[in-house]
Amino acid sequence: MAGAAAEQRRLSTVVESWLGRPVLVVGDAMLDEWRFAESDRLCREAPAPVLTLRRRISAAGGAANTAVNIATLGGRALLVAPVGADVAGDELHDCLDRAGVWDRTVSQQHRPTPVKRRMLAGNQILLREDSGDPEDLLDVDGVGRLLTALDCATEELKAVAGGAAPTLVVCDYGLGALPAPVRAWLVAHRNRFGTVALDAHDLADWRGLAPTVVTPSFAEATRLLARAAAGFGAPPAPVRAGNALHLDHPPSDPADGPSELVVGAAPGGAGERHLSTDPPGFGHPPTGEPTPGEDRVAMTGDGLTVTGTGVTVNTSAGDGVDRALLAESRLAELREHTGADVVAVTLDTEGAVVAGADGEPRRSHSTPVPASHAVGAGDAYLAAMTLALAADAPLPTAAQLAQLAATITVSDTGTCVCRREDLLAALGMTPDGTAHPTLVGKEELATIVADHRRAGRAIVFTNGCFDVLHPGHVRYLEQARALGDLLVVAVNSDGSVRRLKGPDRPVNPVEDRIALLAALSCVDHVVVFEEDSPTGLIETVRPDVYVKGGDYPPEMVPEAPLVRRLGGQVRTLGYVPDRSTSAIIERIRTQAVSSPQPTRPGAGTRSTSPAAPDGTPRDGVDPAPQSMGRTA
Repeated sequence: MAGAAAEQRRLSTVVESWLGRPVLVVGDAMLDEWRFAESDRLCREAPAPVLTLRRRISAAGGAANTAVNIATLGGRALLVAPVGADVAGDELHDCLDRAGVWDRTVSQQHRPTPVKRRMLAGNQILLREDSGDPEDLLDVDGVGRLLTALDCATEELKAVAGGAAPTLVVCDYGLGALPAPVRAWLVAHRNRFGTVALDAHDLADWRGLAPTVVTPSFAEATRLLARAAAGFGAPPAPVRAGNALHLDHPPSDPADGPSELVVGAAPGGAGERHLSTDPPGFGHPPTGEPTPGEDRVAMTGDGLTVTGTGVTVNTSAGDGVDRALLAESRLAELREHTGADVVAVTLDTEGAVVAGADGEPRRSHSTPVPASHAVGAGDAYLAAMTLALAADAPLPTAAQLAQLAATITVSDTGTCVCRREDLLAALGMTPDGTAHPTLVGKEELATIVADHRRAGRAIVFTNGCFDVLHPGHVRYLEQARALGDLLVVAVNSDGSVRRLKGPDRPVNPVEDRIALLAALSCVDHVVVFEEDSPTGLIETVRPDVYVKGGDYPPEMVPEAPLVRRLGGQVRTLGYVPDRSTSAIIERIRTQAVSSPQPTRPGAGTRSTSPAAPDGTPRDGVDPAPQSMGRTA
């Protein structure tokens, strides 16, 4: 059985294990509104586009979207949050009902529901309007009703779980849903919950919660380190002009979800550069100053300096900053300051860095997408990470599933929601838990490839006869698999092989050939084709990488123009010396001729396959160069 398939089944087992797991979500709930418009002219009054509204979509946002993701991933989500008694609040209730979230929100008569309205044209966000003032604090009655709702919800979920402690997720985006009395209640009642996940703009507000996992953005982690260091009274660190980079983030925008990181010049530095746009050595004026009471604080002597607004990194060599490496170097401190068992620093388009009690950092990667595609992807990450840890999954598994859940949600514009069936499909499974088979038909292959592509996987495709499987084949396929995330192997049928190789081929029937290929750990899917050329399958698979064997340039592969037209690339891999199907058949025939036992007529007939310039038979590794990429 292929190793990749076994790994997919292991991960899908975790997804199945969290089905129905009760989770209490508390925090800042909001409504996301998407307005899609068209524009074909400018208005007369100003150089601004005239927009014609075509459709409008409402979705749960913030803590509400985390609850939706938990529900759609298969958990039993219950949301406690203040929601305004207004039209936006009514729409938010509808979003929760449609997703199957247990709505235990608390209505607030004089406090509006926070809304983020985005106007788009051509899937490009033109503007965003935010409503809901974080300064509109809950009154005493509102706080009391929220505490009552928390207590009742905890008991409700405990009863559902048969007396077991439910899971808790806290989403604190600074919108006022979690005032000090609510935070104090959650800290005081920590023992009523099992797994506790925390996603907060200001992690310092949650000392004492002892969460299982925290998921700060890079900027949020930086800010926590700065404030923690300032509290310890560390001395200020000098900054040498012309020799530092400053990672600076603006004051937190509470209504905007997790903080965004801005990279700019350190205050007072003359030789720093803006990493996102400028080449090494490009100077910029200061972009920000430390906030009052949070002056620059030296953390270590390794070239890093932390402030209330960011991190300054010694870059005398002029190289850019690797945020993942920087985060890895601070994971132990983040665990200490948050009291969390697990810290997952999210790096938006660069994935995440995760570490647990063993201190071993684990890196996950994501696929870069337009910003309008990634709204709410962090909620999907948080939901999957929480459910996996609550199901007692090992940390590497939880981190892998969390990143996968976030990645497969960013295929289109809108608020990201990951469904259980989509996650299982990305793992090669159907909703009933069965796996995509290794041996597939052409029609089934199209569905499977679509599932893999939604998961952001790079698909490698190759084809050949693979008549007598030998070490040359294995090495070739292993090298092909290393070029992407999964390998699809197309095998010529028996009739196709006879037309291409002669009446005495194949030696092994197609049933035997595909069974051996499917047993290789580097092969994910095997499909048989009857034609002499795999062009039909190439159009079905649309591979990211098409691989052929041979010591010739990719331009000589007949399928190269088609592959490139479909957006893929062509690679050719060299042969393993003295390893070929023809050579093996030749040795068998030679030994048969020299044997004293009777041989059948023609047993000593030599192969007529021409030799390569180095003496290696032309079909040294199927596929063969003599077929110019058509067969093996």
